[in-house]
Amino acid sequence: MSFRYKPEIEPTRPVGFGLIAEDVEKISADLVTRGGDGKVNSVRHDAVNAMLLNEFLKEHKTVQEQGATIAQQRKDFEAAIAQQQKEIEALTATVKEQAAQIQSVSAQLATASPSRGGLEASKFAIGRIRRGGTAQQVVSNNQ
Repeated sequence: MSFRYKPEIEPTRPVGFGLIAEDVEKISADLVTRGGDGKVNSVRHDAVNAMLLNEFLKEHKTVQEQGATIAQQRKDFEAAIAQQQKEIEALTATVKEQAAQIQSVSAQLATASPSRGGLEASKFAIGRIRRGGTAQQVVSNNQ
């Protein structure tokens, strides 16, 4: 709150700032003094300063701990992303290799002659393989 002293107490009447003792009592009863009748009398400003410094130090420590936690989480997150990127690259390479193998087998099947014991892949089976399905297994017992 702000206040001004009466002119007879302080002739220049500068604006002063203070705390309302009843409001301070609600937060901490140890920060007020009481009169002989037990009613709140005034704020112990010397104790308020010490309490505020103590609370500031607690909050500062909490902020530092949170900063360290965030830094560690960021480091862990970046490591997980890097690992996932490596796994994606490995899977991509595997898929490309398998695609090349499928292409090679398809080419061999297309050029194989049934008269020499080769197999002729049907367009239906090749289409199913390319779409991720399975082709029926054909076994030749001609030897």
